[in-house]
Amino acid sequence: MSQIQSEGRTAVNEALRQVLSRDETAYGLWVTSEASSVTEIAGALGLDWVCVDMEHGYLDYRDIQGHLTAARGTDLTVLVRPPTQDLEPIKRTLDIGAHGVIVPLINTAEEARAASQHAYYPPRGRRGIGGERSVTWGLELDDYVRNANKELLFVPMIETQSGYENLDDIMSVGGVEAIFLGPGDLSASRGAVGDWEGPGVAEINLDILKRARGRGIHAGLVARGTDEAMMRRDQGFGMVALGSDIGLLIRQIRSMTNALDRATQHHSWF
Repeated sequence: MSQIQSEGRTAVNEALRQVLSRDETAYGLWVTSEASSVTEIAGALGLDWVCVDMEHGYLDYRDIQGHLTAARGTDLTVLVRPPTQDLEPIKRTLDIGAHGVIVPLINTAEEARAASQHAYYPPRGRRGIGGERSVTWGLELDDYVRNANKELLFVPMIETQSGYENLDDIMSVGGVEAIFLGPGDLSASRGAVGDWEGPGVAEINLDILKRARGRGIHAGLVARGTDEAMMRRDQGFGMVALGSDIGLLIRQIRSMTNALDRATQHHSWF
């Protein structure tokens, strides 16, 4: 019986980091469906990353495991947005094998530092050591524990006015290589509830991007269509989600049905 070999393995997030190090845009997908085939398709299409969203909707830890299994054997980075900044969801997400976390609603450096403690092993953090999926049920525990602190991604979300005002302090927290923007919630926190980019938010997005790039930190956000994805790429965003899985499905179906309706209205049967 052959033994498990750890030598020569591809480091977690290596492919994504290579794209970012070349100052190129890494394209991803926001995953809201439990269907692991979504992540399998994302990997087959050559996307760089996905983020599986637990903050909103109904996905649970079993769903996360399915998405991670679907990405096995690819270079796809699978990030998870946990429902809160607390220890339990961050720890369990990483124990399942997530390649990193995008942590919601970070308002201060203190919040970012506390959440990062949940993601890293001592002495950098306070994450406990378990024998779950991330360590192949203990078979690769030494290798995983030795490399996790430098391989995993901890990505704070800047999605409130307070987060924006404390941006420099948040980006000063150790281990922050990337931040993710949430224009919709930022708009809401400024009084424009329901707007994706309320008054002043477009300018704030670009200011965040500029200040992050000045520190060598990558900035990401979700695009709402091809034109916006190209615009964000040209602006210099390092991580651009092409949309959400369900959102893309709705967009394509709506585009086709609208086109069919227009064609039907102009078609004469007599």
